[in-house]
Amino acid sequence: MPFSVGGNARIRTNTPAENAYNALDTANRTISLKQLRLSTGKRINNAGDDVAGYITSRSLAARNGALSAALKAVGDASNVSNILMDSLDNIYGLLNNIKDSTATAASGAMGTDEKVALAKAAFRMVQQIQTVVDSTVFGGRQLIDGTFSADFIIATDAKHDLITIAIDMNSNNPDFNLESNFFDVRSTKATMFGGVTGLDLNSFNEVNQYNLGIFAFSQIGTTLKSLANAIDNVNKVAAYIGGITNRLTSQEDLLKGQVTNYNSAISRIEDSDVAKEQLDLVKSQFLQQASLVSLAQSNQNPQAFLKLISG
Repeated sequence: MPFSVGGNARIRTNTPAENAYNALDTANRTISLKQLRLSTGKRINNAGDDVAGYITSRSLAARNGALSAALKAVGDASNVSNILMDSLDNIYGLLNNIKDSTATAASGAMGTDEKVALAKAAFRMVQQIQTVVDSTVFGGRQLIDGTFSADFIIATDAKHDLITIAIDMNSNNPDFNLESNFFDVRSTKATMFGGVTGLDLNSFNEVNQYNLGIFAFSQIGTTLKSLANAIDNVNKVAAYIGGITNRLTSQEDLLKGQVTNYNSAISRIEDSDVAKEQLDLVKSQFLQQASLVSLAQSNQNPQAFLKLISG
């Protein structure tokens, strides 16, 4: 703020004119700043506008970018889990059909030909299970053939922790409690299915009129029990994936809320208050006009005293 006031009788140094010019320059800068803020909608357009606010807003924006990326990762993870659940539900239905055929074959009213026909029909369901396994793919990767494992950054804290989705059928996995080789119905060496040792689904195709195999009276009870255990294990996996899906849904809601809150925080720091900026602009424009008038008047003062010399 200028305090210097020059004598009006001095003509070599026109202090009032300098004060008016400085005020005009200040008003012009303020007008330019307000117009910039109104045109960009941002109160902070460079680090000089607010040093602390600039650092804070940039830090928040970086974190918000990570949260937005995590939100996409959660979406991908949800897609994987939804595809898995749908396929496992399909397999559950097919296993029930196989079990129904086996239960029908257990009836003493069934003849050999009928049992063979039921076994062949069951094997068609076995082939369909393999089709489900083969077609359950995401991102070019098989999801339920026992090889899938993927990490997703879900940004649970500042370190960006991971969530892992894996169909790991090891017997020491407490989440599944299943043995290895979960889905392998094509291999002639398969000896288990659905975590049930001794259940080889290829055996349904080996039933014939000379050897009923797993449909024989001495074995069909074990076959039914094994199928029931396999169905139970498939449901365990589906339930686990369902739990992951619920967690991902919760995380998605959390991330959406956090992204909104961060955007709000950035807005409070960076964005212009349009009403206030407009009021300040009007004030500065008024001061600009007043400074122009004052500058013009100050430049006229020396002219009056020159008349003393010329007179």
